Amino acid sequence: MTASRQFTRGLKTFASDIAQGFFEITHNSFALIGLAVIFALIALSARPELREVGELKLFSWLQTRQMPGSAWAGEVDPLDRATASNPQDLPKQQAAVAYWLSKKYRIAPEPLSALVTEAYEIGLRSKLDPTLLLAVMAVESGFNPFAQSAGGAQGLMQVMTEVHSDKYESFGGKLAAFDPLTNLRVGASVLQECIRRAGSLEGGLRCYVGSGGTADDSGYTDKVMAEHARLQVVARGRVAPAVGGLPQIRPASTRPELNPLKVAKVFQS
Repeated sequence: MTASRQFTRGLKTFASDIAQGFFEITHNSFALIGLAVIFALIALSARPELREVGELKLFSWLQTRQMPGSAWAGEVDPLDRATASNPQDLPKQQAAVAYWLSKKYRIAPEPLSALVTEAYEIGLRSKLDPTLLLAVMAVESGFNPFAQSAGGAQGLMQVMTEVHSDKYESFGGKLAAFDPLTNLRVGASVLQECIRRAGSLEGGLRCYVGSGGTADDSGYTDKVMAEHARLQVVARGRVAPAVGGLPQIRPASTRPELNPLKVAKVFQS
């Protein structure tokens, strides 16, 4: 029993020594930390430039400590990616066109405003009437950037992507066909080439839709020209009737079924 008591007493003494040592270490550590904080505060008060550097480093550290789920939040400004703009920022003529199209086709005015702006800029460079480009988009896709026909026409302007794949190379490849602004630019280029080859606007539209030199285009040219005329009235500040009401938006429903090989021959000749 005596040995057992001595052993128990020894354990208690050992535990007490450890606890006392831990207290002294932590006490001294807290004291050192407290002194360090005091000196740091004095230094920052006396040297404002050090405080600014410290704040910048702290802010940078906090940014690197963001949650993984929001890691991409600061990479790109959403406004830089958005294909939309405020119609109130457009010139009066363009704003009128954007609002009219928005109401007729039940499309938000903001993305339409971006398309209207781009159409006017392309029209200025290519000497194409911007309302003609907008009329083609309206008839071809009803302003659906993801429209696709059975014949392979894609996007807003229903460009035959496989036939005109070379025109998408500078935009990153064929998938750019579904980017609204890129599709508009490529479509305008194809339309301009068609008008030049045909020698007239009507002939260019028949070429664009793939009917070639024939007059049978399933009424496509008449529909585009009618919408073009209405948009010109709107652009002049007058109210144009939305003839026929809201169109049935079926991608490429006005475009006759095409053989891509026949379309390709038109542009290779």
